Amino acid sequence: MALPGYSESKRPHGATFPAPIDLEKLLESGWRPSAFRQFILKINSRCDLSCRYCYIYEMADQSWRSQPRHMAPAIVDHAARRIAAHARLHDLGEIEVILHGGEPLLVGPDLLSYTVKAVRGAADTGTRVHVALQTNAVRMDEAYLRVLDGLGVRVGVSLDGYAEAHDRHRRFANGKGSHTAVASSLRRLAAGPFHHLFSGILCTIDVRNDPVRTYEALIEFDPPAVDFLLPHGNWVTPPPFRDPESTETPYADWLIPIFDRWYGSPREETEVRMFNEIMRLLMGRPSRTEAVGLSPARMVVIETDGSYEQSDILKSAYHGAAATKMHVLRDSLEDVLAHPSMMARQLGVAALSPRCHACDIHTICGGGLYAHRYDDTGGFTNPSVYCPDLYRLIAHIHHRVADDIAKLKGRRDGAPPAPDLR
Repeated sequence: MALPGYSESKRPHGATFPAPIDLEKLLESGWRPSAFRQFILKINSRCDLSCRYCYIYEMADQSWRSQPRHMAPAIVDHAARRIAAHARLHDLGEIEVILHGGEPLLVGPDLLSYTVKAVRGAADTGTRVHVALQTNAVRMDEAYLRVLDGLGVRVGVSLDGYAEAHDRHRRFANGKGSHTAVASSLRRLAAGPFHHLFSGILCTIDVRNDPVRTYEALIEFDPPAVDFLLPHGNWVTPPPFRDPESTETPYADWLIPIFDRWYGSPREETEVRMFNEIMRLLMGRPSRTEAVGLSPARMVVIETDGSYEQSDILKSAYHGAAATKMHVLRDSLEDVLAHPSMMARQLGVAALSPRCHACDIHTICGGGLYAHRYDDTGGFTNPSVYCPDLYRLIAHIHHRVADDIAKLKGRRDGAPPAPDLR
């Protein structure tokens, strides 16, 4: 069975797909990839910050340099039609479109409005298009919020905690920190008539920052959700303070006090996605994120020039890691869905390394984020470079939740709660 849009020449040194899996045989068995449901539009390829850990500008893939600054209206139109056709073919009742960059607010309100209206206008009446925007919030003034409100676009903001923590990395090109500007924009978003647009905060972890203080600085803005992101790295280029040869767990040690603070405050309405997803998985439910679990990755990126890419987080691995060599002007999303590297991220347990298969929590961890598995010999057929951290964090959450369930069951059965002997 032919695989549209793919040839062996597109697979640099065997890195993009787990070699032991026979895709032809898999397709002949009746397995099919799941339709895309999340479409990331890179409407702008430049940024007004110079964040030290940025995987787009500071890591292995430097393809941003050849991208146009903004997505042209003609590319927007083609992308909108491709997305609509895919949703129609798969009878998708809901899809999510995320406006991304670079910094998406740099396109200005006119192109942003054009993009949202084009995508919604192309979709059939039976498909609901949820649109969100991920921003550093530096330019998010009241006028922009009114535009976003009128378009029904939800807003996620990147914030790394209190001022010292945030400004350690998230700086302007002149070295000045951005916390003051971001905090001002967040107060504008979180208060008054715009709070319904607020989708949450993304926080990249730096283990030098105080964890609980970081968390409390984030929830001051009353976000519906917080995502803690592990800094991107892999076995070739390890993330900060993560020695691949060590069993130490600096990132789990940082996250566990936040989990205990969050889990011990049941009235707190902020969802911490990493913790929620691990708890869902422990309860036997599927994950809703690619960071943990084995649910198929159903996301595709459309770059500023109209090229299709896999998750842009893969840019942290090597130059060209996210590329598919497909384009909205000539290729359908069905062609992209059949690309082996896309299918690799939908295969669940079959795409995990032998080491992962031998682990007792592999269905919870899911091998970790795909980009974090890379090395230059086995490609992505490895455990996450964060393997010890993920194991310790998941084990801690499991013990806390299991203890509470046992105590609750004991009370329901009329027995006294089990003593905590730890």
